[in-house]
Amino acid sequence: MKVTTTLSSAAALSLVAGLALPLAPAAAADAAHISEIAYTLATDFIEVAADPGTDISGWTFGSVTRGGSVQAQENTVTVPEDTTVGDSGAVAIDVSITNSVKAGSAADGEYGSSAFVIDDDGELVDFQQIGGVVDGKGVTGTKNTFTPAPVIGQEAEPTGATAASGQSIQLTGDAWKSAAPTPNALPDGDGGDDGDDGETPEGVTPISDIQGTGDASPIQGKTVTTRGVVTAAYPEGGLNGYYIQTPGSGGADRADGAASDGIFVYSPDTVADISIDDHVEVTGTVSEHYGQTQISVSASGLKKVDEPAEAVKPVEDAFPAGDEKRESLEGMLLQPSESLTVADNYNTNTYGEVVLATGEGTLDQPTDVHRPGTPEAKALEAENLDREVVLDDGATVNFLKADKDIPLPYLSKEDPVRVGAQANFTSPVVLGFDHEKWRFQPTTRLTGDNAEAVQPTYFTDTRTDAPEAVGGQVSLASFNVLNYFTTTGDQLDGCQYYDDREGNHITVRGGCDARGAANAESLKRQETKIVTAINKLDASVVSLMEIENSAAFGKDRDDALSTLVKRLNEAAGTQKWDFVDSPAAVPTDEDVIRTALIYQPAEVAPQNESTILDDQDAFSNAREPLSQAFAPKDGTGEIEKDKTFVTISNHFKSKGTGSGPGNEDSGDGQGASNADRVKQSEALVGFAGDQQEATNSDLVYLLGDFNSYTQEDPMQVFYEAGYKDIAAEKTDESTYVYGSRTGSLDHVLALDASDEADGAGTGATAFDSVTGADVWNINSVESLALEYSRFNYNVSDLFAPDQFRASDHDPVVVGLFDSSDEGGDDDAGADAGDDADADGSNDHPGGKNAGKNGGKNGNHWGSRDGDHPGGKNAGKNGNFSSNGR
Repeated sequence: MKVTTTLSSAAALSLVAGLALPLAPAAAADAAHISEIAYTLATDFIEVAADPGTDISGWTFGSVTRGGSVQAQENTVTVPEDTTVGDSGAVAIDVSITNSVKAGSAADGEYGSSAFVIDDDGELVDFQQIGGVVDGKGVTGTKNTFTPAPVIGQEAEPTGATAASGQSIQLTGDAWKSAAPTPNALPDGDGGDDGDDGETPEGVTPISDIQGTGDASPIQGKTVTTRGVVTAAYPEGGLNGYYIQTPGSGGADRADGAASDGIFVYSPDTVADISIDDHVEVTGTVSEHYGQTQISVSASGLKKVDEPAEAVKPVEDAFPAGDEKRESLEGMLLQPSESLTVADNYNTNTYGEVVLATGEGTLDQPTDVHRPGTPEAKALEAENLDREVVLDDGATVNFLKADKDIPLPYLSKEDPVRVGAQANFTSPVVLGFDHEKWRFQPTTRLTGDNAEAVQPTYFTDTRTDAPEAVGGQVSLASFNVLNYFTTTGDQLDGCQYYDDREGNHITVRGGCDARGAANAESLKRQETKIVTAINKLDASVVSLMEIENSAAFGKDRDDALSTLVKRLNEAAGTQKWDFVDSPAAVPTDEDVIRTALIYQPAEVAPQNESTILDDQDAFSNAREPLSQAFAPKDGTGEIEKDKTFVTISNHFKSKGTGSGPGNEDSGDGQGASNADRVKQSEALVGFAGDQQEATNSDLVYLLGDFNSYTQEDPMQVFYEAGYKDIAAEKTDESTYVYGSRTGSLDHVLALDASDEADGAGTGATAFDSVTGADVWNINSVESLALEYSRFNYNVSDLFAPDQFRASDHDPVVVGLFDSSDEGGDDDAGADAGDDADADGSNDHPGGKNAGKNGGKNGNHWGSRDGDHPGGKNAGKNGNFSSNGR
């Protein structure tokens, strides 16, 4: 212990923790009180301020934990005899302080080590909590072996301040702040080191003091006057304010952990009166608004400052992960020095937001990578949350409800914003915080009209015109056709609609059994995208999900399927496609959407009849699997029956709703109805075994939307039965994006078991027969604004008759059978690969990216907002909330 005994002479001063002692004295306060707490240094101390000459012999200095008790004997110190306060008006006592603190509302009454001082009469002199909320509930002293009696039952006063690394918290005026330690000396008379070279005018509080170093301002609720340079202004769009920053602050040399020098000024009354680069003085009340510190300023609270101000410099560095480091930059001008990755664009056409991820790649869906509920899955989600930041548009507008005649920000036909693409910053942004998310705000509201001047980023174009070559004699693929209904809403009674900005019906919202387009015009737009995508996919056999079950409308069950094949052939200019007929026996109670199989007769030939698994127990809430065996054709058109393979098309129950044991959402990331999906997996394994036996072939492939991420329980059933997930084994790509998390709900599974005595005669398993695989990222990574269902929702015309955003799931394509075995060649596949390379396949988004680019809760709820036009299962979409703005 180091104690200053008589501090009347500078020559006799004792140094605490090896720190140089400031020589300039300052007046002590009227009553003894704690004036400084140091707990981030090699040696901790508590400083008390009192009149010079005050005898503090026998006083007790100590700290309690966030639970209110003194943890150990070393956490209290009794001051030796003949210890008095010197001329500086302060004395510092070394004492170990439990380093367990947190600031902000989460600390209110729960967290924060606290320092106390007790005089020699046993009276509690002062009890101050590190962090917490000013004027909030403090830590209460708790009885234990080492807690002094005067502390027990007493409530500490929260300082609202926490110390940056190597600093202490100090009482300056009536507010605590983090600063370089000054043991045995009080701050100077004008408020201490305020970061502006001592030139802050009297009565002006530096922005850094208002911000503090915690997650909330230490002076909430107080009226302050501060000065700064305007760095960003938002007179339109709903933010109704501007950011100001301390003159000369920022730049590359800014100290880590320092209090922020920027702050948001909420002032509808004055925002139109200022311009960027103005030097202003504002007076208003400090508060926290959705987690962001701000000053609310009335019309009389703004004053232009005539004296020149040193220019603000953007902080140029890699944007950090984690709240603590970002907090020190809140409200400041930034120029991120490294590319960030687009993690989500779902809300771009709603709120003008693009979710970005720091570090490498997108944000993996935890249950796509790790088993649900494991420490590894939880750690990955925590890492995801630390990596997220939202690129915003400087507005709070919901474009689905307002400002439909203002072009959407970031989105255009020429420059796509795709998940997995890189965002590169070309001009500074301001770091804000709102609705639980850190946000990059452009320096003024961004729209499609002013993008050239205002947009702070550009995005790499990662599109490809075709899938990567997968080789093989034939190929398989899965494709979700997003509620393709040829029975349009206007053909039925009672339908309700999602309308465009002019009131025209676009898609069915509810009220009838149709789920797709509202009318022929809308269906044409949907068909064009689906047809383009499937023809460019060019697989030998394609499993379709979410196609109309026309029997539900009194038509032939295959009516919509027949129409789609007709449109495919019209676009191809030849009879390229055919479909698998429905079997004679179908389940009695089917959904209005179904699975289907289409194929190219020039490449494969159906073997035997199709079969549907009629299991009402397992599939009462899902689509029954459809099976069809095919045999490939050689180069002369001969059917190679020894290579007969079985395909089964699937669409399991979604994650949004569930009833019965095991079907509640347990919170482990698997969503609702997990038990039912496990039951469906088990039934499918049995059905596949029956088809394997019926065709005398071990070449069995399960395709479709299993509504289960790769490591979830339903998928384990397949792995245990001998199936392998081809895309997971052979690519680093994923098929779906939900809640800014990337993973695969769509799979092609291959049986990895063979019995040559009964089998196909090739000797190879279904998995061994795979020559390559690709996930063609044309749907999930594209903005929702490009869907046919969003046609004319905004004045920006984003519809294009191409394959991009034909659906919300990406197709998986798999090659089968090495063509060299039968004397063929891979020219077609090679040409497709060359075309893909020419269009940038080397930069394929999420494609072949190491580390597998991956809803915070992992739930797939079809459409994800209550206003999804033409979205899946419109009645089940209430579980997703955007940011509530």
